[in-house]
Amino acid sequence: MTRFDDLLATVEKYQALAAENYARVRQLAEELRAGLCDYLDSSGGICVQLVPPGGEFEPRNYGDQAFSVAPNGFRPLGPIAFGLAVRVTKGTDWIRVTMQCQKIGEKVVLDIQGGESFSLSLPLTEDDSAKLFEYVYKHVLNWFQSKIDQYEQGEYGTREIGFDFSRETENAKA
Repeated sequence: MTRFDDLLATVEKYQALAAENYARVRQLAEELRAGLCDYLDSSGGICVQLVPPGGEFEPRNYGDQAFSVAPNGFRPLGPIAFGLAVRVTKGTDWIRVTMQCQKIGEKVVLDIQGGESFSLSLPLTEDDSAKLFEYVYKHVLNWFQSKIDQYEQGEYGTREIGFDFSRETENAKA
């Protein structure tokens, strides 16, 4: 075996692990999207979408573009970020919660931006799902409540950059 053959074999293994990593994160993100919407018990239809982790977004299904790493091609082997857009009004207002996942041992660690981290097994257990959905719900709810409290106390002017908001447009509904 030549050095080049050794290099090719090593990179092939690297890419196989990158594909496995992406598949794990994608599975978790899809479970979160579907399960959180059910947990919120929204009677108004879709209430959670997978969106890109940064930049402008519309509350629509971004599919592969919702992740910081592409599903194919040469992928880096490392943490992968994605966003969950959660509908916060009966109308068309959404808030993005950004999350990042990485494999540590046989667990996937989910870090919620501005929040806590969870060490999870895949597929999610019922107990992990319940804890995670409740946490994300309270994370969003508490963000709004803290802003209400700050306003009512007269201390609402900060330099903090919090959640990102979006309003659904006609294009996003299609």
